Amino acid sequence: MSSLENILSELGTVKLIAVSKTHPAESIQQLYNEGQRCFGENKVQELLSKYEHLPKDIEWHMIGHLQSNKVKFLAPFVSLIQSVDSLKLLFEIDKQAARCSRKINVLLQMHIAQEETKFGLDTKELTEILEYYTADPSPLSHVTIIGLMGMATLTNDTKQIEKEFTHLKNLFQQTKDTYLMHKPEFTEISMGMSSDYRMAKACGSTMVRIGSLLFGSR
Repeated sequence: MSSLENILSELGTVKLIAVSKTHPAESIQQLYNEGQRCFGENKVQELLSKYEHLPKDIEWHMIGHLQSNKVKFLAPFVSLIQSVDSLKLLFEIDKQAARCSRKINVLLQMHIAQEETKFGLDTKELTEILEYYTADPSPLSHVTIIGLMGMATLTNDTKQIEKEFTHLKNLFQQTKDTYLMHKPEFTEISMGMSSDYRMAKACGSTMVRIGSLLFGSR
């Protein structure tokens, strides 16, 4: 297990999301005691249970596939939903955020991997979302798109991973230049995990999702 301190010093200004899925609340509390405040979960039920039992200043990120009918449970407290992969889901987040009288920050999850099984938007779906979001008046007034997220192919081919990370960085820049140049909050690129976070940082990541290096293997 790498220490939190070592990883943070390597990351510099890149934000660390400690991926705590399947790990007990005690393990999260231990990292919290060392100063970590941002944790990522991929299942709603597990996130809710941990939210109940852990300090309330934790910044919870939803990083897994999210079904529209589960959004209402997260809407009162979630800090960032990283896995928005459809316009339907974005509208539901907007609706539930309005119900809770808050704005919810989101990332749009892009499909950058070779595997078909991974979730994510293609460029046509991204364009459709951005056209709704930037319409005047926008029908999406309770969500704030702050960046893009992507998961690279599960492979040992570092050139392939680098290509996918670079593609996401380029998509981010195109999105900013074409649609969101007047949205200063659009700043985040979430890519990179325990095995490839150094490459992700070199390719322009602003946020990495690290689990096993912090908690040990599941």
